[in-house]
Amino acid sequence: MTITKPQARQITITGRVQGVGFRPFVSRLAHHLNLSGWVRNQAGQVEIWAQGGIEELELFEQQLIANAPPLAKPDQPTSQPATPLDLDTFTILDSVSGNVSQVHIPPDYFICDDCLAEMRDKTQRRYRYPFINCTQCGPRYTLIERLPYDRPNTSMAAFPLCSECRKDYENPLDRRFHAQPLACPACGPTLSFRKPGSADINSSESALKATVAALQAGLIVAVKGIGGYHLFCSATSEAVVLKLRQRKHRAFKPLAVMLPWSGNDGLDTVRYYSEGNATEFARLADPMRPIVLIKKRPNTDLAESVAPGMPELGIMLPYSPLHHLLLGDYAAPLIATSANIGGEPVLTEADQVEARLGHIADSFLHHNRPILRPADDSVYRVIADKAQPIRMGRGCAPLEFTLPFTLSSPLLAVGGHMKNTIALAWDNRTVISPHIGDLGSPRSQQIFEQTIADLTRLYGVTVEQCVCDAHPDYSASRWAQRSGFGVRKVFHHHAHASALVAEHKIGEPLLVFTWDGSGYGKDGTIWGGEGLFGSPGNWQRVSSFRPFRLPGGEKAGREPWRSALALCWEQGEDWHECPVETGLIKQAWQKHINSPLSSSVGRLFDAAAALTGIVQYADFEGHAPMWLEAASGELCPTSARIAAFAPFSSRERGMERVLKNSQTHNLPESGIELPIICNAENLWLSDWSPLVPMLQDKSLTIQARSRCFHASLALVLVKQAKQIRAEHDFSSVGLTGGVFQNRLLTKYAATLLRTEGFNVYLPERIPGNDAGISFGQIIEAGSHLTVS
Repeated sequence: MTITKPQARQITITGRVQGVGFRPFVSRLAHHLNLSGWVRNQAGQVEIWAQGGIEELELFEQQLIANAPPLAKPDQPTSQPATPLDLDTFTILDSVSGNVSQVHIPPDYFICDDCLAEMRDKTQRRYRYPFINCTQCGPRYTLIERLPYDRPNTSMAAFPLCSECRKDYENPLDRRFHAQPLACPACGPTLSFRKPGSADINSSESALKATVAALQAGLIVAVKGIGGYHLFCSATSEAVVLKLRQRKHRAFKPLAVMLPWSGNDGLDTVRYYSEGNATEFARLADPMRPIVLIKKRPNTDLAESVAPGMPELGIMLPYSPLHHLLLGDYAAPLIATSANIGGEPVLTEADQVEARLGHIADSFLHHNRPILRPADDSVYRVIADKAQPIRMGRGCAPLEFTLPFTLSSPLLAVGGHMKNTIALAWDNRTVISPHIGDLGSPRSQQIFEQTIADLTRLYGVTVEQCVCDAHPDYSASRWAQRSGFGVRKVFHHHAHASALVAEHKIGEPLLVFTWDGSGYGKDGTIWGGEGLFGSPGNWQRVSSFRPFRLPGGEKAGREPWRSALALCWEQGEDWHECPVETGLIKQAWQKHINSPLSSSVGRLFDAAAALTGIVQYADFEGHAPMWLEAASGELCPTSARIAAFAPFSSRERGMERVLKNSQTHNLPESGIELPIICNAENLWLSDWSPLVPMLQDKSLTIQARSRCFHASLALVLVKQAKQIRAEHDFSSVGLTGGVFQNRLLTKYAATLLRTEGFNVYLPERIPGNDAGISFGQIIEAGSHLTVS
């Protein structure tokens, strides 16, 4: 009888293999195959020593990838033969510190089916425990203090395991084997309920009951979650939603709705309140559990004031154990909007929430598990049949990409001013932070700087160079100049284009339309309607729109009537329905005082909304374009949806009159053919002027004018592409920038481009708005800093 001599392998695996239950999985697999050895974390990788029969070892290596945990994303392992050691079992060793630059930090995860079922089982000791988790679910990014990913290095270090949890943690057959956030009611975090004027409630179950009672009584409750606080309140009571809007000074901006989990797939309630498609429902149930913008179903009990003037709802499902408990007990839709001051990062600390939002929230549901860094909810919209990110946050960030080059030294990109994110790149890797927000406030600046410090520390990267937007007045650009790093500047629209190219790994020159609200251009004017031809590091501006001077400069972003005035005055006409006295404004405009030149399509949308009477004053960024898009669809705004908001914005009371004839009709969707000329700089310029009289033509419905405006822009985009194709050799066209988050325009443009034989690329993993600027800055600047 021949005895097979044991073999040994030393295996190293990189990728997302920490914080996802990979070591417990390796241990169980080794025991199943009767292998001895060990597994451990070392910085950003997992090291394995395995020994046994040759066939078992080969099967072991195959199944490390084929049967990896659902949340893991391992790279192909490297394996070397080794001399067998005197080992008779397989163990998990303590982690080893070291160079962490190859680590992959996981995002926060939704509660898994196993934990959800256990939480609902009265026989289990974690029954109704709001912090239940295992190796396949629970917080990660928001609780990791430092690496390697072990409990003492997380915000759970302050919660020693009880004897029962310790057994789970050390049992290789338990799904909580080495689950670092592991907890139970005996040893883990707890809830507390606070209502000013009443005694605090410090029992988790009693705090939950008090919260549900407060919500049922029509109160607004600030609830601490995984990445920050939400403001919760009834989504079916007009009075309650209007109270929230009054207190938050948020007249029209849509509010997100969290719907109870129901039915076999959890989506029965979602189907009752919305008319979504398979792509939208799939994204809603995706592990990142984002907010998804889905078409409203008419005539439900949802308050009209949840999303006034809009055909869509921002819907999300419960993703934490606490959310499931609250929604299950409340059994109706709840508003779940970020607990912050407009545009700032979501709040994470109890004292901050009570001090800064005490005038909004009636009561507070706190817990004592520290949130080390904020992570707001991710937001998606399906555009041209693809789910496109609007905001990256909890569940998907930090987001990693492999660069198309290798950097000679690490690079930090500080992003733009609005919807800020930062990106960190080294070697051939880049990591993009979750949504930070609009810079300018002290808290936004604090989180911006904290995020930079956190990512560089967690990934062990020392930065000496940074890249910023070319706009000299952006807060991020000013920070870069003060940082002491070497600074490279990248033009805003070049970053937009480069982000799209790198996301799709496009290797040949192409034409990218970068349409948005504003961005500092190479000629010192405000761009926003540009066609760029080339590739990262080598962009040529080949098309744009007839420029116009914006009276009041940046104020035009909040006051669409200014853009309407600009278009009229550029044509030598006055606009007699302007809501303000224009005498002094026009004098300044004629003298070019605070009236910068702009080619922004975003401002054209503002002007169209103002000239049609839809929006004169914007309550939030994108307000005017979003309502203009809504007015073109089957669920356009109606007077009933607007009338309730007169107390908040008397400037919008004309909406009731304007929108009475905005109902759905079978109208032609043909647009106006806009003139296009090639100027002395070989730049194709489209003239918007024929749109101005059409937009003011009251013989047409609001819907007809909106559709014509959208179709006209799509037509002229294709016209520009065809003219440029006659001069340059390319077959692909990219559409990026905030304007292309308009579903109608993008659908029109993409369809027409494909009809003309173009390949069309849209953002799919990186937002096309300014949240993608940091990634684009890395790609654009990195093309000049690479070693290969």
